Amino acid sequence: MLSDRSTATVRATLPAVGAAIGDIADLFYEKLFTAHPELLRDVFNRGNQASGDQRKALAGSIPAFATALVEHPGTRPDVMLNRIAHKHASLGVTPEQYEVVHTHLFAAIVDVLGDAVTPEVAAAWDEVYWLMANALISLEARLYARQGVAAGDVWREWEVAARIEETEDVTTFHLRPADGGDTPAFRPGQYVSVQVELADGARQIRQYSLSSSPGSRLRSITVKRVRGEEAPEGEVSRHLHEHTRSGDRLRVSVPYGDLVLDHLDAPLLLASAGIGCTPMLSMLEYLAEEGHARPVTVVHGDRSPADHALRAHHTRLTEKLPAAEPHFWYESPEAGHPAHRTGLVDLDGITVLPGTHAYLCGPLPFMRTIRTQLLDAGVRPADIHYEVFGPDLWLASA
Repeated sequence: MLSDRSTATVRATLPAVGAAIGDIADLFYEKLFTAHPELLRDVFNRGNQASGDQRKALAGSIPAFATALVEHPGTRPDVMLNRIAHKHASLGVTPEQYEVVHTHLFAAIVDVLGDAVTPEVAAAWDEVYWLMANALISLEARLYARQGVAAGDVWREWEVAARIEETEDVTTFHLRPADGGDTPAFRPGQYVSVQVELADGARQIRQYSLSSSPGSRLRSITVKRVRGEEAPEGEVSRHLHEHTRSGDRLRVSVPYGDLVLDHLDAPLLLASAGIGCTPMLSMLEYLAEEGHARPVTVVHGDRSPADHALRAHHTRLTEKLPAAEPHFWYESPEAGHPAHRTGLVDLDGITVLPGTHAYLCGPLPFMRTIRTQLLDAGVRPADIHYEVFGPDLWLASA
């Protein structure tokens, strides 16, 4: 809980800090990477740094956390913190790194805001930072302990058992532990981090949902190649598509992620778009293996049937559930596809049962639209769960 004195100071200065947080974030990363170039090379996503998305994520998270502290004293924003903690744990973030971030973040704040950063203002925002940092450190410690690993020690070598071309731009990699040991347990919907060494020596990391069920002998990730059209080309996805074959080894983290299948007694709605179908496939496979008989609404949108990765598997798993049916939308469908399922996903005409728990994964515009329609249909905000890959730019508006 933020102290009374700091609460008043943060409330008074939040508009100024919020207005300047973009400049603060830019300068922070400049200072951080100058002092620690290995963090940009081996930890931070260079594509997101180049596009500015990582900076936007920081700009959203810090004011969002501070706003929660002053507007809802005594209530910690655990949804936001849990999502960040899972991402950090999958990267192997350690408590010592929070000191490094603190040093360069507060140097940037002072440089940008100048004389406005009085000792009182500095102390108040220092309190905000360490409340957030210590909460994350505590959450991450529990996540590491739950997986039976030391803080930051999340990596293990896995061998590619098989590679399957799903579409022109999507490939599934089936993985097994290179040491022949047991596969760590995970919950449907979780992801792993994959680290690859690129041609320039950088060891870049990306997260990929596990697209198999927890009961599978192998672990599977389904990777869409990110092409450089409206954003930088995906370094890791390109490397995996062009260079990774059966028998190769990858450094893979233990599983993390807070979009996990739960509330199995309630009606479920699994909505995805594009490669966002991967966590939904893990959930569907688990439900099918468990003989789940409760209502499940399966929604997916894609550019075309040919672009719909694992389309047949998506359909087959849905058909295994007695109270489920697929609703697929395509912008460019095949001949004979229903007109009311052509274009972008629209829940109008789909019955959303009372008490529904919804799970969303896909591009942010898609998830915002579906979330709005679910709220209009009476679904509680707390019952809408989502996953964002890359920086969570939804924090300020979710």
